[in-house]
Amino acid sequence: MRLVWLPYPDAVERLGGLPPGLRAETWTGSGPWPDSVGDVELFVVPYLLGPAALVPVPQMRSLRVVQTLTAGYDDVRPALPAGVTLCNARGVHDASTAELALALVLASLRGVPEFVRAQDAGRWAHLHRPALADKTVLVVGYGSVGRAVEQRLTGFEVDVLRVAGRARPDEEVHGASDLPVLLPRADVVVLTTPLDAGTRGLVDATFLGRMKDGALLVNVARGPVVDTAALLAELTSGRLRAALDVTDPEPLPPDHALWSAPGCLVSPHVGGDSSAFLPRAFRLLAAQLRRFADGRPLLNVVGSGADPGVA
Repeated sequence: MRLVWLPYPDAVERLGGLPPGLRAETWTGSGPWPDSVGDVELFVVPYLLGPAALVPVPQMRSLRVVQTLTAGYDDVRPALPAGVTLCNARGVHDASTAELALALVLASLRGVPEFVRAQDAGRWAHLHRPALADKTVLVVGYGSVGRAVEQRLTGFEVDVLRVAGRARPDEEVHGASDLPVLLPRADVVVLTTPLDAGTRGLVDATFLGRMKDGALLVNVARGPVVDTAALLAELTSGRLRAALDVTDPEPLPPDHALWSAPGCLVSPHVGGDSSAFLPRAFRLLAAQLRRFADGRPLLNVVGSGADPGVA
């Protein structure tokens, strides 16, 4: 019987049982791990624990597959031994993250933070604010989350521009090399790109400088995609606005300038953590475990230990 580690005590029940040939033990990411650490072949990484969830990996002598429950995996690959296959949770967080992206766009454009502050003070604060209607929205990182964002923009009477790492003309998706031309056209720029060597610091002073005056930057990707100092300079000047679910550093220290920067809305990295998460996570795990047990190709393979992988 091949051993898998699952991060939820009721995981087998939620999965409707395990495929033949597999057995499971639970490690939630806290407390002592099972004595079977040397035998585990497939490890489902506990959600939202960061590096602490990877502490047992060096003792997993039989490890073959690591399955994350996050779409991002930049913090996982460096901890993996050579040859261990890494799979991410592509698709699991699309709905939830896209919902939040749209919520951040609407809240920032329509002044919801200002209304909340006025309500706390008992003030009737009428504001004339821009609508999302008639805007041009640029989605940078047009993968599964980017598609989900565009789907939710349908009906808001906007024009959508799409950018991925490589151009896909059949889908009207531009390559990253087109950003200098596209950025001045966008009223809203939504970041949904993975974090890798090509996207770390992508949104720097030059990128921001090409955005039109008054444009809104929305980041639901990863904090280090954005140069924080460059963004703060634009926010402080009042030229740009931002809505950030992810930041660099993260979590933000209480005295960090982003908290009080003009025109900046911050949410605490909650894009994927909603009621939509677990049902989709268990659907992925059920399919992945069947494939693992049958020896079929796995879903969402993004690389392996000691391998630059596929972004």
